[in-house]
Amino acid sequence: MFFIGKQINYVVCYNNLIMNKINSIFDKIRHSYYNIIKVLFFIVALFLVVWQMPRTVKFKYEYRKLRPWQHESLYAPFNFPVYKDDDKLRTERETALKNVYPIFNFNTVITENGRDQLLDYFNEQWTGEYEQGALYQELILKIYDSIENRGIIAHTDLLNSLKPDAVIDVVKDRVATPRRLYEFYTMKTASEAVTNMLSLENGIFDKALMNRLLLGALRQNIFFSADLTKRAEEQALSSISLTFGMVQKDELIISEGEVVTEDKYVILNSLEREYDSFALDNILSRNYLFYGQLMLVSLIFLVLFFTLHLLRRDIFDQLRSINLILILMLLVIIPSFLILKLAPDLIYLMPVVILAMLLMTFFDVRVAMVVQTLTIVIISLAVPNPFQYFFVQLIVSIIAIFMLVKRNSRASYFWTSLVVFASYVVVYFGMALLFDGGFENLKIGAIGVYALNALFTMLTLPLAFLFERLFGFITDLTLLELSNTNSPLLRKLSSEAPGTFQHVMQVADLCEEALYAIGGNMLLARAGALYHDVGKIKNPYYFIENQNGKYNPHDDVSYTESAQIIISHVIDGIELCRKYYVPEQIIDFVRTHHGTRRTEYFYQMELRENPDAVVESEFCYHGPIPFSKETAVLMMADSVEAASRSMKEPDEQTISSLVDNIIDGQVKSEQFVNTDITFRDINTIKKVLKKKLLNVYHVRIAYPN
Repeated sequence: MFFIGKQINYVVCYNNLIMNKINSIFDKIRHSYYNIIKVLFFIVALFLVVWQMPRTVKFKYEYRKLRPWQHESLYAPFNFPVYKDDDKLRTERETALKNVYPIFNFNTVITENGRDQLLDYFNEQWTGEYEQGALYQELILKIYDSIENRGIIAHTDLLNSLKPDAVIDVVKDRVATPRRLYEFYTMKTASEAVTNMLSLENGIFDKALMNRLLLGALRQNIFFSADLTKRAEEQALSSISLTFGMVQKDELIISEGEVVTEDKYVILNSLEREYDSFALDNILSRNYLFYGQLMLVSLIFLVLFFTLHLLRRDIFDQLRSINLILILMLLVIIPSFLILKLAPDLIYLMPVVILAMLLMTFFDVRVAMVVQTLTIVIISLAVPNPFQYFFVQLIVSIIAIFMLVKRNSRASYFWTSLVVFASYVVVYFGMALLFDGGFENLKIGAIGVYALNALFTMLTLPLAFLFERLFGFITDLTLLELSNTNSPLLRKLSSEAPGTFQHVMQVADLCEEALYAIGGNMLLARAGALYHDVGKIKNPYYFIENQNGKYNPHDDVSYTESAQIIISHVIDGIELCRKYYVPEQIIDFVRTHHGTRRTEYFYQMELRENPDAVVESEFCYHGPIPFSKETAVLMMADSVEAASRSMKEPDEQTISSLVDNIIDGQVKSEQFVNTDITFRDINTIKKVLKKKLLNVYHVRIAYPN
């Protein structure tokens, strides 16, 4: 019994241990689900890229015409034909097409029908003697047959481009005969021929009747056949051989250091062309190709993952930022792969630079550089000439990023598109000089492709607007629009609470200067400062900056009610901002600009009159406290600017003490514990605010004796 009980206890303990382990695993998953979702998004993006990636084997050698072969000596890995180059094939096709004449059909049925109709007309209209009629009938048939058997050609647009001595093939009774174009009549020349033939005949007969009968019976009987001509052209082209020789396996193709001549260049091109199909015919090679692409693309996405995780944790922690970056990458990578599958020669038509421009719109230079470079690397894994593609796209992308560093208007994007086009052209000319030694091989069509590429980059603004709404981001252009004092809500603030409007303008300037000194988003802080007190519109006269006379409405209510009215301007501001569709990033400034502090004046007055009945929570703002540098700076600037207006005789010492006391009090009440602001930043902010207030109040600095 003791043994059985011991075994039962062992089993129970073991089961408890297993359950604890399972619960521990589930707890870890529950607390890490946010990071798991990020990893899943990266895996989905990886799958989509590899799935759409062209399955083409990359020829591992880079070579240029009239340049030394910079690799080891190359021997033929298998038997392959030598393909004719494009120029030679084009010449042969043109020659073959010149030997194909336009084909016309001789329609004998129409001729016979016209002859029968002519006899019918003659018999109906002849009223003379039978013997004489037989002679005249023989005459008009003779004239008709001579013209129709020679042929009357039907007019077609092709005849406008042919000279009279041009050769055409005429098919009659399934036999094609080459003839000169001038050998045939037209309806006009056939009518003239009838008149001339009748005038040469002697005898007394009704020439007018004969002429009318013949002209009414003449028919066009030679017609152009587009189908037969097209077939002849296709047959002529199909007879042209695409190759002109063979290279045997293990045959030396080119030696190390040897110059790539015209003939060697053709052979290397043929090897590269056959290399893809030879490798892809092997199932094992196709699998290796897939695994290779999967490994390389996985490494690239892994680099992006850890770069954001280690260097830009602020972006990595936001799921929407990760999603936006991955979606923007896919919107460039997948269309590029589709172009490579359908029309690889038009790969430069894809505006890869638009990714860098969109990244600069939502993020910063470092993120744009890293993501753009990795995206170009992924596309370069599939393009025919990876080095040239990578070099061109990287240089142009860097130039576009530099152009948008100080973007301050929509015109910046327009000028960037123009610079992108100019950069493509300059790099194209430079490549021509470097690799071709001149401009002989320049193609106007390539410049047109670059022009279309630059034109497509102008879609950056509408795409930025779309993604801004979808992901809840706020761009610099939107911040500039919100900072316009003629916007509806700010106009309402300036007209209904003019004192508050002047206050927010001063606070916006103070925030901008402070963030310029410590580093931060000055545009965001300025826009947030302009809107942080819009809630005062509801009860403007309860705020001292809007009171014009000696009457103060707070005299008619209790201190608790006054505190509630003052506190409510935060909630009122949030509601107003949402009514006017102000973004949430700006509403955050409205929420946090007082944090969880007290309305100190009314609290102290209530404490003085009713020390035992004061409920402190009724005098406190509801928060939350600031959570970024920008919102923290707004709290400091707002409090300092408002307090500075109550100074009777502002001087250097008074302003300095005021700034120190207010900000130190905010630090002591732990209003900035959720921000990444440092004590060094706070000291810098104090100096900036003191200097700005000295300028505002025109205080001279006291110099030592």
